[in-house]
Amino acid sequence: MKKFTQILGLTLCWLVLSAAAQGAPRLIIDSADFNFGFVPQNSKISHIFWLKSAGDDSLKILKVVPG
Repeated sequence: MKKFTQILGLTLCWLVLSAAAQGAPRLIIDSADFNFGFVPQNSKISHIFWLKSAGDDSLKILKVVPG
């Protein structure tokens, strides 16, 4: 789980920095990290991450790859 959050954080940083450099719309995430705490084995868990588009143009999400 820790590796997933690190990859997610690095990917989001890359997206935000590349968008800011081009003056394009930016993706804002309130909290990119969430601690589920203790989770019993074979449990199904989920969490909703809220994403917000900021900028002058429309934000297009072309591909989503879950970790």
